Amino acid sequence: MEIMALVLLFIVGACFGSFLCCQARRLHLKGKKLGRRSVCLNCKKQLKWYDNIPIISWLVLKGKCRKCGKKIGATEILSEFGLGLTFFLFGLGAITNNLTLNIFLPEQPIIFVFLAILFFLVLSLAFLAIYDGLYGELPVPFLIIAIILAIFMNFYNFSWQAIGNAALSALILGGLYLLLYLVSKGKWVGDGDWLLGLSIGLALGSPWLALLTLFLSNLLACLVMLPKTKGKNKRIPFGPFLVSAFIIIYSFSELLLSMI
Repeated sequence: MEIMALVLLFIVGACFGSFLCCQARRLHLKGKKLGRRSVCLNCKKQLKWYDNIPIISWLVLKGKCRKCGKKIGATEILSEFGLGLTFFLFGLGAITNNLTLNIFLPEQPIIFVFLAILFFLVLSLAFLAIYDGLYGELPVPFLIIAIILAIFMNFYNFSWQAIGNAALSALILGGLYLLLYLVSKGKWVGDGDWLLGLSIGLALGSPWLALLTLFLSNLLACLVMLPKTKGKNKRIPFGPFLVSAFIIIYSFSELLLSMI
């Protein structure tokens, strides 16, 4: 039963990944008539339903448009698989911590609210990661939404110590990237990276997890992007790596905190 639930979570996450990737392209191309249905951005051919199946359609078509043969790019399948894996990991964490049973206890209805906030926060961060990966920008309205949702997450286990830890965590991630932005005048990091770091730091609520996220995000960026940018003066969109590190660290937060 639990395995079926995890598979279902992966499928739902993949569908959301496909939806967010589509909306990111629509937001960037606002003002251009794309219609309500998905179309190929090259030939403008409306896609059939069987060409919109997350992950499967991309693999069957080998990442190309069925009509014109133009490459779609890897962003779609990465978004679908990435968000599917995110839902899977969060579901696995919930099962491991017996959260699937605790949410039905009458004395803990606030868990439903917490899960709803976490759900929309993950979608907001995923959208920011996708948009930054595609266009090298972080839309400010979605950054503000992510920060607000991250703040509300801290009311689940409210205490002054928890608030202090969340503030320190936000200072580590948001403050560091703000400092780098000011010192380099925007050459090292973008003006939205520190806001993204701020939201993630608040959501983590732990300075130790913030430090681990900082380390992992930079490690992922080096491993993935360094071979592609060797000898080139190319700016790397950091949002996808920061969000990916957050997903990994948050999914195993209980285990990591128990080891510290």
